Amino acid sequence: MVPPIYLDAIIFSSLLTLLSIGLTLTYLTTKVPNFAHGTFAAIGAYISLTIVRLFRGTLYLNLYLPFLVCGIIALSQYRVILKPLMKKNVPIVGLMITTLAIDIFLLAVLNIYADYLTTVFKITSRSFNLKAFDLTVFGQKGILVFAPALTWTSVTMLHLLLTKTKFGISMRAAIENPDLASTMGINVDLVYNVSWFISGGLAGLSGALLPFWFLSNPDLGTKMIASIFASSIVGGLYSIYGAIIGGYLIGLIEILGTHFLAMKVGTWIIPYRPIMPVIAVAVTLLIAPKGILGINWRYVFRKVLGKTD
Repeated sequence: MVPPIYLDAIIFSSLLTLLSIGLTLTYLTTKVPNFAHGTFAAIGAYISLTIVRLFRGTLYLNLYLPFLVCGIIALSQYRVILKPLMKKNVPIVGLMITTLAIDIFLLAVLNIYADYLTTVFKITSRSFNLKAFDLTVFGQKGILVFAPALTWTSVTMLHLLLTKTKFGISMRAAIENPDLASTMGINVDLVYNVSWFISGGLAGLSGALLPFWFLSNPDLGTKMIASIFASSIVGGLYSIYGAIIGGYLIGLIEILGTHFLAMKVGTWIIPYRPIMPVIAVAVTLLIAPKGILGINWRYVFRKVLGKTD
């Protein structure tokens, strides 16, 4: 039987990867670090709670709902708030602070909704998980199958979109050089809109699955935001594929790293788990400022092989 800590690591890493891909996608296109991204995941978690506890439904048959709702919220954030500010040439720091304000607003709304569920429907909504409502697939909890499967399905679809479709090629061109892409007739604004929608949708999907294994509350996204940014930075903020590597790496470091340290030095270190992604970012910036995919691995291997010879 697989120890629970390894299952924690697999599920957390898979869902963290979805979140880091979304964050990286919006940073690649609009260069805005979105601090509200984690709260999109929390919204997804409460959509799960609503579907499962309030409507007695099955989340896996309704995964389109958290994707659509969170995608629309993210798109609205860009079109209604960030885009007008960008047109006024507000600096990146100003846009970043704006996303923090949006995060605070969304968190307040989420807290109100959590209290509403508790007061009106008597549903535990402040600290909840949905393990008891999960399906059984191949003798295992459904989340053990759906979390990795959904992550890699999303990764594959995004890869095919970027490499095999005309719109995906337009997205890559807009990412590389938006001014040149615009002169070539590419609708850069449409690319930005789609990027924000996909980003929010992926965050919603990730958050919707989190309560099926982990304890969830309105602060879920706030607690995860350091891990999300760490995943993008460690993998490389300028690469979707780097976000995939970073997501799994940070997830494994955060869960397994803390576990093995606790075995060596004692359980007192467990509350310091949030420091793990911060340490990983610090080490990465010292060794490889552009992230793992920013390293010239061919040069590194040649140098290592040269020394061994």
